[in-house]
Amino acid sequence: MASQNQNTPDESTVEKLNSHLTKAGTTVANNKKIIFWAVGAVAVAAAFTLSYLFIYRNPHLQKSYEAYNKVEINATNDSVAAAQYKEVADKFKGDAAGNLAALSAGEALYNEGKYAEAAEYLKRFDCDDEVLNANALILTGDCFVNLKKYDEALDFYAKAVKECDGNPQIAPRALLKEANIYDEQKKYDKALECYKTIKNDFPEFQLGNGLGIDAYIAREEARIAK
Repeated sequence: MASQNQNTPDESTVEKLNSHLTKAGTTVANNKKIIFWAVGAVAVAAAFTLSYLFIYRNPHLQKSYEAYNKVEINATNDSVAAAQYKEVADKFKGDAAGNLAALSAGEALYNEGKYAEAAEYLKRFDCDDEVLNANALILTGDCFVNLKKYDEALDFYAKAVKECDGNPQIAPRALLKEANIYDEQKKYDKALECYKTIKNDFPEFQLGNGLGIDAYIAREEARIAK
């Protein structure tokens, strides 16, 4: 978020701040494949050790992973990726690979600006990794911000805060997004609560714009006092 000077937050619209915060969110979301494979490597090794015969007796499961990996290798842009991930997600709905394909489809659709469709695929994603789940929830919230459905966005940001279980990067990022929407709705008391939560619970979190959280708290208190 830009600033009018070094001490006062800019009077940004919800779309403007969301754009800034989504860049940070996209960085984490784009790392999902690294996270997935790092965590999944152990699971895959265990699976092949303990379930070798089961996997090869289940051609449907094998085909779902082959289909997902094929998209990972061959997709050339977001449009192509979205179409192919959607196909895998729909064909293998309920499988682990189909589940991951739904997340990847949601990301690609978001990058294309197809926010309503992106949200539908993102909502289908669920796994045991709280970081991936929380970032999927945040990206879903971002979809609804772009659709100007702010109450729905708030719901997903709140779910992300709960899901990430105090993650010091994810939780405050979601709270910032919540505060921005509350500002747009002129619910300054609720925005103030978000900023105070960040200050009290995540004191090491950096906004990345040269301003401290106290500047935002002061702004909300001034608005409430009017």
